[in-house]
Amino acid sequence: MRAALPRVLRPLVTLVGLVAVWFIVARGSGTPSYLLPDPASVAQALVSQWRLLLTATATTLTETVLGLLIGTVLGSLVALAMVFSPVLQRWLMPLLLLSQAIPVFALAPLLVLWFGFGMASKVVMAVLVIFFPVTAAFSDGLRRTDIGWLDLARTMNAQPASMLRHVRLPAALPAFGSGLRVATAIAPIGAVVGEWVGASAGLGYVMLNANARIQTDVMFAALFVLALMAIVLWVVVDRVLKRVLYWAPDTTAPV
Repeated sequence: MRAALPRVLRPLVTLVGLVAVWFIVARGSGTPSYLLPDPASVAQALVSQWRLLLTATATTLTETVLGLLIGTVLGSLVALAMVFSPVLQRWLMPLLLLSQAIPVFALAPLLVLWFGFGMASKVVMAVLVIFFPVTAAFSDGLRRTDIGWLDLARTMNAQPASMLRHVRLPAALPAFGSGLRVATAIAPIGAVVGEWVGASAGLGYVMLNANARIQTDVMFAALFVLALMAIVLWVVVDRVLKRVLYWAPDTTAPV
């Protein structure tokens, strides 16, 4: 309990400090509330609009999680294909780079046009956002397997499938975990951008409508919920990865 207390207090102190600075700036600068509402107004919007925000959060969270799952599986398969087939790597790498070179805001209208205003276009958007970090990190981890481990497996007459399962994959999992953490942090971006372009539900849709009605407090409330959702999702993924990769601990952490 004593060891866990500082880890809980530090983010709380940071949050309280940010809210205090926000309150001072909002009240002391004389900025109109429709430009910068104070924390009390945003808290009131959270309470009064909790049903709307809860429904919108469920929609955005579903889009984000589906995009994360599909993007992770697809990115992992592409990484495996590129590592074990140099021909595929030469063909796929330009496509991967092209997918990241085009701004996601430019693709959003096309995806909404192709996949409709429903959840499908937002999931595809999230997949495009998180696909590259997972693919790049996992393929890099697969390529950088320790030569000594591979030589030892060859001396034991290990087949390629056995080397992949018992040597390359375990060695690449820490890099895969790093890519998955990055993908988790940015996954909501794709869903929210898709909702901004065209949607009938979700936190992005709530923010867009609130902006049109100059309900800045509701916009801030939706933004707060979105940030909280992203943090919770990242913490869950990070905890799961630490449990799965227990044999690869963080050596920079204090003992």
